[in-house]
Amino acid sequence: MTGTPIALRGKVALVTGSARRVGRQIALKLAACGMHVVVHYGDPSSAAEAESAAAEIAAHGVQAHVMRADLSDPQQIAALFDGLQARFGRLDLLVNNAAIFPRQRLMDASLTDWQNALAINLTAPFLCSQRAARLMLAQESGGAIINIADLSAFRNWRDYPCHGVTKAALVKLTEAFALELGSKVRVNAIAPGPVLRDESNTPEMWQRIGERLPIGTTGHPNDVAEAVVFLASQSFITGVTLRVDGGEYLL
Repeated sequence: MTGTPIALRGKVALVTGSARRVGRQIALKLAACGMHVVVHYGDPSSAAEAESAAAEIAAHGVQAHVMRADLSDPQQIAALFDGLQARFGRLDLLVNNAAIFPRQRLMDASLTDWQNALAINLTAPFLCSQRAARLMLAQESGGAIINIADLSAFRNWRDYPCHGVTKAALVKLTEAFALELGSKVRVNAIAPGPVLRDESNTPEMWQRIGERLPIGTTGHPNDVAEAVVFLASQSFITGVTLRVDGGEYLL
């Protein structure tokens, strides 16, 4: 994507789970587009990464505000938005990025395991979207919400069923909010494919994953960030889930 979307400059974004990985790249891309960014993190061990992300964001000449909240706790979500409103007085873009990725079969999952996946991957985006939408509806300019889903929403991954169920529900939640919020608050989702190598893949394995894709190579977190900027700055797109996967869904 070339150029800077003027519509985003000077606006305020909250990216949940933006201390590291894909969320951090999204936050940095939004800062490069001139947005002030609230850097959220949940795990206390991510505090240093959140601060370093904020420093990189501020280097773009915008404001960066670090806030911690356990998204499994509705009271902490409320405090997150109260603090955001007190600091900026507005919110123009919410990116529901934070998620957990439990690896376990359904027959091995406890009720606590199931509820944890629902709390972080589905209930938190629901509550955050409610609070964000109320702020956006009160603004003449409205706003946008983008949910980070996953290809597991469309395909069954044998070892990650709890994750897949929550992401499938997140796609449906995206559509429901888009229908209800109408023209003032556009709500979309992104389903990334292989954009970030994890510890379970060696560089050689990661290369082979990319070679089997229609595109012929794996992606990068910046590909997701570019898609966030695109959806945030388009006024005639709502209720869609954009697959950023190099064509993996087609296989």
